[in-house]
Amino acid sequence: MQKTTKKRIGLILFLLLLIIPITVFSQGYSGKNNANSNKPNQENQKEVPSFQEASVHDPSIIKAGDTYYAFGTHIDAAKSTDLMEWSNFTNGYTTPDNTLYGDLSENLAGSFEWAGEDDSDSAGGFAVWAPEAVWNEHYEHEDGSTGAYMMYYSASSTYIRSAIGYAVSKDVEGPYSYVDTIMYSDFHEKEGIKDAGSDVNKNWKNTNLPDLIEDGTIEGIRDEWFLDNGGYNYNDFTNSIDANLFFDEDGKMWMTYGSWAGGIFILEVDPTTGQPIYPGKDGVTEDGRMIDRYFGTKISGGYGRSGEGPYVNYDEETGYYFLYVTYGWLGADGGYQMRSFRSENPEGPYVDAAGDPAILPDSLDNGIPGNKPDSLEHADHGNKLMGNFLFERKVGDPGSGNGYGYMSPGHNSIFTDPDTGKRFLVFHTRFPDKGEMHELRVHQMFENKEGWLVAAPYRYAGEELAKVNRQDLIGDYQYINHGSDITGDIEKASYISLNKNNKISGAVEGSWKKTSHNQAEITIDNVTYDGVFIEQWDHSSESYVMTFTAMSQEGVTVWGSKMLDKTDEEIVEDVANDLSLGDIDNVISNVTLPVEGTRNSEITWETSDETVVTDSGEINRPGVDAEFATATLTATITKGDVSETKSFELTVLPTKEAGLVAHYPFENDLEESTGNFESGASTGDRLDNSGGTITFEDGQLGRAAAFDGESGVSLPDGLISSDAYSVSLWLKPEKLTPFTTAFFGATDPDNWISLLPSGTEDLENTMIWSGSSTWYDANTEMTIGTDEWTHLAFTVADGNIQIYINGEEKHTGSDFPNVFTNTSAKFGLGVNYWDTPYQGLMDDLQIYEGLLSPEEIKNITDSNE
Repeated sequence: MQKTTKKRIGLILFLLLLIIPITVFSQGYSGKNNANSNKPNQENQKEVPSFQEASVHDPSIIKAGDTYYAFGTHIDAAKSTDLMEWSNFTNGYTTPDNTLYGDLSENLAGSFEWAGEDDSDSAGGFAVWAPEAVWNEHYEHEDGSTGAYMMYYSASSTYIRSAIGYAVSKDVEGPYSYVDTIMYSDFHEKEGIKDAGSDVNKNWKNTNLPDLIEDGTIEGIRDEWFLDNGGYNYNDFTNSIDANLFFDEDGKMWMTYGSWAGGIFILEVDPTTGQPIYPGKDGVTEDGRMIDRYFGTKISGGYGRSGEGPYVNYDEETGYYFLYVTYGWLGADGGYQMRSFRSENPEGPYVDAAGDPAILPDSLDNGIPGNKPDSLEHADHGNKLMGNFLFERKVGDPGSGNGYGYMSPGHNSIFTDPDTGKRFLVFHTRFPDKGEMHELRVHQMFENKEGWLVAAPYRYAGEELAKVNRQDLIGDYQYINHGSDITGDIEKASYISLNKNNKISGAVEGSWKKTSHNQAEITIDNVTYDGVFIEQWDHSSESYVMTFTAMSQEGVTVWGSKMLDKTDEEIVEDVANDLSLGDIDNVISNVTLPVEGTRNSEITWETSDETVVTDSGEINRPGVDAEFATATLTATITKGDVSETKSFELTVLPTKEAGLVAHYPFENDLEESTGNFESGASTGDRLDNSGGTITFEDGQLGRAAAFDGESGVSLPDGLISSDAYSVSLWLKPEKLTPFTTAFFGATDPDNWISLLPSGTEDLENTMIWSGSSTWYDANTEMTIGTDEWTHLAFTVADGNIQIYINGEEKHTGSDFPNVFTNTSAKFGLGVNYWDTPYQGLMDDLQIYEGLLSPEEIKNITDSNE
């Protein structure tokens, strides 16, 4: 061999040695150069996905052409071409120019005669819930043409008086024309029974039952529909809401529906008319389930236990009909969660992975009708797809924020792509520490070896189920076990390791293995979970990570999300780089000192002067007119045998004298009258947008600032820099809209307070709202009026909050978050960073250091009337 050839071979080998570490690096190994990067290894990863959020509660998914549509409660809807970037396109309950229904009140009048318009708990508005959108090629229009997009909606008043109606359109975006109301609930045997705040006579003769009896469709009234006192028997029968339409493998059309109460029912539907094919006679299925002449065949739930939002989907690949039902209550603290069952027939019986039926046993029947939210005996029925969870971001983890998680994910629909075979779970969810705010989410689903469908841990980002390499699976994971409980508690991730010897160590112990190209078999505490390994996009770390999702034969789901490979030295360095105490040059409140970093690393603290700040972060501010105080806090970060220290020098500011600190009288300008602060400045339609115009009109006291619904006012930074303060102002709204703020203050986008004249979509009352690291709803249980002056004041001290309307206390609460922990908070009037600006007048804004007493607030109110 010639020397030149040897040199070439040597050069090639040398280059290969260089390439191998780069390949390993791209598969998850992290060196010193990119420790704690917010986008670790991003240069070696796939294209970064793009998301755009939309809020659609109880989403029903349908595809028309190249566009996906999600239709939901309150006539909200959004569309997308990729299931990732969504945009809302409807206008809620606006009428007569409603996007979907035109003149809403007139179009759906047939259903509103029973429920849903200016009635009981929908007083002053509408309640149109949980629609189902379906394309039906067989539907026959009056003009003889065929094919329609059909919208089955629920008009609802109270928790049980509801009606299901449907409307049709030749265009998926509407407008939809009313056809009929087909199912009623909470009808009574006696005449003249009415709910509070309602004029609806709940006698059964005011439903569609008389017509069905007259034409011979059903056999008359069934005695069991009524209790001994003549009331509606919602122990055995249901709330007529949450319709779902589907076609079976033979082309027959079916409707499932129901919520809580007596459970979930199913009826066949005539596809040419959209009308249910009522059974007509009562009966019992071969396995002992109820068949009712009107309501249909019971397939799930019963006896007042939670269970709503049914969705049945025929899965061609497995040959099963999958039934999805959501347990719990829909609020953030309600433990809302999706469950699954399956059957070989559309009418059931449906069973879970353990073989337990979707129908609840008679042993749960105590003979007392009514919903039983505290009765959770049915928690072991149904495969739990997911519950409340948090892949918590700790100090030293990549990214920002508190991590990734959901609260009360539920009321789903399913879409299977006919071209790719991909299955999608479409649902709404709330989020940890973000109150009742909710958004649409889409997760891909995969078949495990037992033929059950499991949901991916992360939202859909275009990922493909592909062959994975065993070596890419070895390493540390954040681990979630969703369990089977129905609970509002949040399941936080723990740390486990999938080791090279196929053992699992860490928070739990067991074994793991990969079978076939990507099948996962995870055994923990002698329980085996079957599922898949798949690489997904982790939004928190902004990187692609290996994950697993798997389900046991008891219907319990576990998830894993792989972390970057790190040594103890790198972990300690990551924590040190990430560790921060915020603004330490202007400290005015206690400092939160983290005691745990990523991967169970420990953080301990020492102080140089306990008279200024303790080693637990409690501060002692100097008195009024005193000099500022300083002290050093030193953190020691430890992981295994590795330690590192990091120090922070704090400057603690003296307290302020109680009293008026800022006053904006709005006498034809935005000047501040005490001289403590600068004048305000007009903004555009957001606090950080320029432009906008504020004018002035006659006010409650002299002149007032006029807000046009497109402008706001930016106030000086640090207007409030204390945990004890009072705010007083007069409002005369011209228009009330959800989330619109009158007074807004924020230290950052995650920590803010907002005075909402008309509350949120879920809490339509005047309130103080705080978010989003810690969410707080201070609800007055009333809404101020439009076109009239109202005095509003609120006080905060030591976590206690009081709200006053026209001098009367309307809310008192504790544990209100301490938001203004530095002197750089931003403040606005009529605008925040996100929502519709305020429209109306505002007068005489006063800011106080310390608490105004109830008497002082009453004096301000009385003196200005």
